[in-house]
Amino acid sequence: MRMIMIYRPEEDMETAGPPTPENMAAMGAFIGEMAEAGVLLAADGLLPSSKGAKVRLAKGKLSVTDGPFAEAKEVIGGFAIVQLPSMEEAVKVAERFLKIAGDGESEIRQMHDAPAFERN
Repeated sequence: MRMIMIYRPEEDMETAGPPTPENMAAMGAFIGEMAEAGVLLAADGLLPSSKGAKVRLAKGKLSVTDGPFAEAKEVIGGFAIVQLPSMEEAVKVAERFLKIAGDGESEIRQMHDAPAFERN
């Protein structure tokens, strides 16, 4: 099963400092382990929302809102796309990730079996 795991940190990304070297090493080891096991398809962290924008279509009208976004609890800090045998396994991976990343939440969503786009 392909799944996307979306991370929302508790900490305000606009004011948070960089991760500690120890945290970076732990996360690097975790990502390396997942990649070596063949379950990690893609992963990355995201810059603060002040570097982003939201584009919305409502009742036929487009609007663009530059960051930072008011609802910090909805800001996505990073993501991973994984290939795992079950939702239970994905929950275990999310638990391990959060113990390294710190306070926050990881939303897990199953993806369609076939990718919408494949690079040749």
